Amino acid sequence: MPQSLKDMLAAANKAVEKIDVAAAQALIDDGALLLDIRDAPELERVGRADGSHHVPRGMLEFRADPDSPFHDPEFRRDRPVVLYCASGGRAALAGKLLKDMGFGAVYNIGGFKDWQSGGGAVDEGVDPGM
Repeated sequence: MPQSLKDMLAAANKAVEKIDVAAAQALIDDGALLLDIRDAPELERVGRADGSHHVPRGMLEFRADPDSPFHDPEFRRDRPVVLYCASGGRAALAGKLLKDMGFGAVYNIGGFKDWQSGGGAVDEGVDPGM
C-alpha cells in the first residue's frame, strides 16, 4: 500500500528523537556531527548554524554511504548526527534514512529557526548586494 507524506513523517518522527538546542549542543561538544540538509540557496539567504556541516538532502545517501564514490568522511556510523533543515520535516525524514543506513545515534533539532531561538550560534547569510 502506498504511503503518504503524512505517513512517512509520522514514521520518521517516531524513529528519530527530537531534541532541543541545549541537548544538541552537548552532543556537538562531545563530537557529534551537526548536519544542515537544506539546499545551498537557503544557506546563502538566511545563514547556517555555526560549525554545521552542509550536505543537501538530495545527496545524503551518497555522502553517508562509505561504499559510495561520493562518501564524505564526516559520516561515521559510530558518530552521533544532529540534523536540522528549515522547519524539521526534511530533517526527520533524513534522520530516519540515516537510521535505516545503520547510523545509531541520530537526532532532529527541527528547523534553523529552532536553532536560532534556542540560542545556537549562527553564521549569517550572504548579502546578495555585496
